[in-house]
Amino acid sequence: MKLNLALLVVLFLMQGCASQSTSQLIDSELVTLVEEKLSYYLYYPKGYETNEAEKFPLLLFLHGGGESGDTLTAIKKNGPPKLIVSGKEFPFLILAPQNPNKNKWWNTRAVSQLLDSIVANNRVDEKRIYLTGLSRGGGAAWEMAVQYPEKFAAMAVVCGMTPVPYASWINRKMPIWVFHGEEDESIPISESETMVERLLAMGYDVRFTRYPGVGHDSWVKAYNTDELYDWFMAQERKE
Repeated sequence: MKLNLALLVVLFLMQGCASQSTSQLIDSELVTLVEEKLSYYLYYPKGYETNEAEKFPLLLFLHGGGESGDTLTAIKKNGPPKLIVSGKEFPFLILAPQNPNKNKWWNTRAVSQLLDSIVANNRVDEKRIYLTGLSRGGGAAWEMAVQYPEKFAAMAVVCGMTPVPYASWINRKMPIWVFHGEEDESIPISESETMVERLLAMGYDVRFTRYPGVGHDSWVKAYNTDELYDWFMAQERKE
């Protein structure tokens, strides 16, 4: 039986290896494409077990550099996983993988394949898959939006580095919400300012929330914004 906090850990093994979750085999053809193992938390919303005919939205959350490594509980330090531990309930599944490499960028290809397998093996509404990330995970969220423009219904990025030259590759129909602290010394707010200006000039639907007097930990305010989750739930991927 799936628990509501659902902190299910699944290891995606290296190329050519068989892989099995707690309940079923992962598609072997998919596993051969995965370049590294990823452990993750998976949260199930209230009603998932009882409403067997209903499909639910899913939020993919990418953590920052400080939570990377091989200690999965580190993911619970920030963002939605932290809120879940404190008792907050969400109306969607939340997939929170861990970047196993402290000194390397997210392997977004492996993350995408993990996401695809979760969607295939759970009751997920594929038109309502959302993306968010903070700091290094925010930069990876921008990267995934560029690499997989038709996968996500909406995206929220918190203090992430931005691939401004690739702005035109992001799905123009996908709403975006950007958060950044004005006193951020790790990733300056100019990163978000430049990207938001470029996207607005190109006609994208973008919201930008600035936090005066806030440094790099703008994710505290951002993920405690209830309106953010209402905004996600209002979005559906447009064909």
